[in-house]
Amino acid sequence: MKVKSILISQPEPSGENSPYFDIAKKHKVVVDFRPFIHVEGATAREVRSQKIDFSKFTAVIFTSRNAVDHYFRLCEEMRFPVLDAMKYFCKSEAIANYLQKYIVYRKKKVFVGQKSFEDLIPCLLKYKNEKFFLPTADISTDDDSDILDQNNLTWSKGVLFKTVCSDLSDLDDVTYDILVFFSPSGIKSLFENFPGFKQNNTRIAVFGQSTLEAVIEHGLEAQIQVPSAEYPSMTTALDKYITQANKGK
Repeated sequence: MKVKSILISQPEPSGENSPYFDIAKKHKVVVDFRPFIHVEGATAREVRSQKIDFSKFTAVIFTSRNAVDHYFRLCEEMRFPVLDAMKYFCKSEAIANYLQKYIVYRKKKVFVGQKSFEDLIPCLLKYKNEKFFLPTADISTDDDSDILDQNNLTWSKGVLFKTVCSDLSDLDDVTYDILVFFSPSGIKSLFENFPGFKQNNTRIAVFGQSTLEAVIEHGLEAQIQVPSAEYPSMTTALDKYITQANKGK
């Protein structure tokens, strides 16, 4: 069946150079963006209930911008003065750069990995006497905890933000030829908003094995799966799929 419309379950890209816009122009299809999930910060009361005391830590490990935002927000709300001597270990250069929104960047206290959490370990081990704090979301599929334990580091984690389903009620009478999902939470939001959802002729595109498993668990079928050897990104897979589906259009 031909493809005329696509719904991406993420916020619309801020720039004009997104490959999704290229797909819309190339294939003359409608590409809409709508976040199926969003992040809400934990309250100070919720943090205290986890028995978290920011003053007990000498270093913080950041794995996302959300972690940075909610750590400093809660420090302010809980009136914890962030110490000048605090060390920050960032999973990527992008997170380290974002950290400058809150602190004066100094090499002596900001340490950066390459891409994966494991890339940070050699740096963490150089400061193994520090007491590390790991801000997290309520849902995490990472193996960060196991990696820290395996390296005998002194650390604790705290849930500082949570992923919640967005209200999609205004889409009740709207249909798309392809729905694109990037996490199991997106599938959860779909059924929380539309419990009686039937796939019918809607094609589903998924990113990652855990998202695919969520699709299958809900009795759906994914026609597009990435990453793969042939299609490393969602946009390359969509481009190819639409090209084939719309032949002779």
